[in-house]
Amino acid sequence: MDLLVHDTRTDRPMAVRRQRGRPLALYVCGPTVYDDAHVGHARNYLFFDMARRFLEAEGVPVHHVMNFTDFEDKIDARAEKLGVPWRALARREERRFLRDLTALNVLRPHECPRATENVARMTRVAQRLEATGRVRREGNEWIYTPPVHPPGTNFATDRQLARHAVREPGHPFPERPQEAGEFMIWRLQDPPRPSWPSPWGPGFPGWHLECYAMADHLLGMPVDLHGGGPDLIYPHHFAENEVALALDGTRFSRVFLHPKFLLIEGAKMSKSVGRLVPLRDALRDVGPGALRWYLLSKGPSHALKWEPRALRAAAKEYAIVRETIRRWVGRGAGGRGTAASVHRLAEEVRRALARCLATDKAFGQILAWAASVRDRPEMACSARDRARARREFRAIERRTGLALL
Repeated sequence: MDLLVHDTRTDRPMAVRRQRGRPLALYVCGPTVYDDAHVGHARNYLFFDMARRFLEAEGVPVHHVMNFTDFEDKIDARAEKLGVPWRALARREERRFLRDLTALNVLRPHECPRATENVARMTRVAQRLEATGRVRREGNEWIYTPPVHPPGTNFATDRQLARHAVREPGHPFPERPQEAGEFMIWRLQDPPRPSWPSPWGPGFPGWHLECYAMADHLLGMPVDLHGGGPDLIYPHHFAENEVALALDGTRFSRVFLHPKFLLIEGAKMSKSVGRLVPLRDALRDVGPGALRWYLLSKGPSHALKWEPRALRAAAKEYAIVRETIRRWVGRGAGGRGTAASVHRLAEEVRRALARCLATDKAFGQILAWAASVRDRPEMACSARDRARARREFRAIERRTGLALL
């Protein structure tokens, strides 16, 4: 069964398929590692985890790459505030990030390249862009200006820009329309801040070259599924696409997925403005299964409001589902329920996830099944079907990442 996702660039459902002769290439933009992960990050990465789980359950081999941006102005500023070297801060937060996602039962990517380990590749990408004749110097920066493409080639930067761009610090809208597509490929900078040698002098490459260099090296262009938070559509994923179009004549990815935000106080969670709930705190408060149940209670096409009362309700709901399933399939069950009913549930969950990762519908099916058998001893699993029923529940666990048994 194909996995459909709502492709952000075309604004329509598209099938995620691998190219012949290679595993499905999944590239997810990773974090800038300067502070704790928050539950907004968690919701974003959960949807890519669900996509990978679905594909692998369907027998599709997946090569999953997630990068770490481990040099950036925010890292420098926080390292100076804490009085630690910027590399040490980045490594510490990287370890914490992976530990927190693992605690949430998010599958570890097959590869997690760091920006610092790919500067030479990024520099070569900058040189290739300069060779197009579309790079100019402005002060201590070198800027690339993309050519004009036919409509639909990339994310729009004209009057439609506000449809997919997020106004926030670090993502300003351009003052002049003609500057909307431009992006930096190199900036001069001296140690002890991040600095490497280059044909233009010591400094560092532009952020937008990072993911292209890593993805091209590890997966090849185009990748099959790519994405991150909606705030990355512009300028980051727009710029990645422009690099791939300029150097490879193809888009960066065949399909883009940008799950909607987790909102707090009516806005996206943000480390930079301190409006967040640390992932580690939420895991401690309700546990990984309940948090996963809550964060996926709406599909990727719908924003979710962070509400402590709703989180507690979801935790209670998840606990009831688990207890019902355990009693239903337990050794003392001995009713007339059959594994066929769980097989039908597994297929309903599978079909819901195949339709644009509709986790709300998939979890709703699980909840409805539990409600139909709860407090009905005669509907408990028969002894002869117990082993098969457990296998069916394990299949649901593999697809959803939920601990049901």
